[in-house]
Amino acid sequence: MSFIVPPCNYGMVEYDLSRSGIVHQLNFPFLERLQLKTVIYLSPTDPSQAFLNFLEEQGIELIRTCGIDSSSNATSGVMSEAEVLFALQVILSPEYYPLHVMCKLGRHMTGTVIGCLRKLQRWNLTAIFEEYRRYAGSKVRILNEQFIELFDTDLVQIPDNHPSWL
Repeated sequence: MSFIVPPCNYGMVEYDLSRSGIVHQLNFPFLERLQLKTVIYLSPTDPSQAFLNFLEEQGIELIRTCGIDSSSNATSGVMSEAEVLFALQVILSPEYYPLHVMCKLGRHMTGTVIGCLRKLQRWNLTAIFEEYRRYAGSKVRILNEQFIELFDTDLVQIPDNHPSWL
C-alpha cells in the first residue's frame, strides 16, 4: 500500500495552481497526481538532485526566480520586485498550467508571490494577510506583508489569454 503525502504547507491557490514548501521523495506520488507542467522554484538554494530527477522523469519544467535580480536579498526570504513580477508573469500565463509554486518552507517567498497575486485579484488586505499568516504560522515577516501592501499591481502586464479566475 502506498501513501499519498502532500508537501509541507501544501495548498490549492486556484484551479490547477498550487503551492507548497520543498518537495521530498515521500511527496513525489502526490505531485504525480497533479499532472504538473511547470514548477516555479522561489528558493535561492539549489533543489535536491532527487527532485530534479523527478521533474525530468515527469517532463515538468522548472522555472527559478532567484538570481534574475542582482539586488535581491533572497537569502533573507525577502524577494525583489523584479522576482515577484517575473513569477506573476509565469502564473498569469496559461501555457504553464497545471502549475506549482514553491519555496523552502512554503511560507515567506511563496506567501509573498501569492499575496501579490491576491492583490492583483482585488482581495482586500485583511484576507490577503490572513492567508499569508495561515501558512507562515508564528514566523510572520512584517517586511513581506509590507511588500504585499505596497506592491503596485499596475506594474503587472496581464496577458490577453490570462486564467479565467483573474
